[in-house]
Amino acid sequence: MENKDQNHCSLPRRLAAIFYDTLLLIAIFFVASFILLPLIGETGVESGNSFYNVFLILLAYLYFCWHWVNGRQTLGMRSWKIEVFNKTDSTLNWKQGSLRYFAALLSLLLLGLGFIWALFDKEKLALHDRLSKTKLIVKK
Repeated sequence: MENKDQNHCSLPRRLAAIFYDTLLLIAIFFVASFILLPLIGETGVESGNSFYNVFLILLAYLYFCWHWVNGRQTLGMRSWKIEVFNKTDSTLNWKQGSLRYFAALLSLLLLGLGFIWALFDKEKLALHDRLSKTKLIVKK
């Protein structure tokens, strides 16, 4: 087995994958909202609707965790040849994926400082990587 520690993912590559995944998530949100619309009624979703906000967060959670647990890559990560592993170089389970997702939300809530952390980390790990004991590796 190759030494994955040699191929830690850089912040620019990580951000590029996030950009791709954001575009995909926007499309998923549109489709899910379109499906949800008949259930809500003709008025649509009111601004600040807590149920709808939680709905979108759960959709994003399912998108990321399902991909991490079932193949180690989101579609954006696949485009940039990035895989996520736990510290034992295994595929994440749902508990690890969930911890990673919610820790990544924390990284975002800290005005992105959790991602900037990777610039100063010797293993190029973001704050949520450290908190969830995961790492992003660039495939060769």
